[in-house]
Amino acid sequence: MNKLAYSINETARLLSMGRTSIYGMIADGRLEAFKLGTRTLIKAESIRRLVDGKA
Repeated sequence: MNKLAYSINETARLLSMGRTSIYGMIADGRLEAFKLGTRTLIKAESIRRLVDGKA
């Protein structure tokens, strides 16, 4: 089963970027995040759209 969401740290590693950059992309709407308890997670579909240049 493929992952549906990634943590901030996992997303940063996947995209070879820093956490600050990930939070910046969340703030400007390029990545779609949601809270699950205290964790902030990024939807896998959102990461795929960004990599495909559709974000």
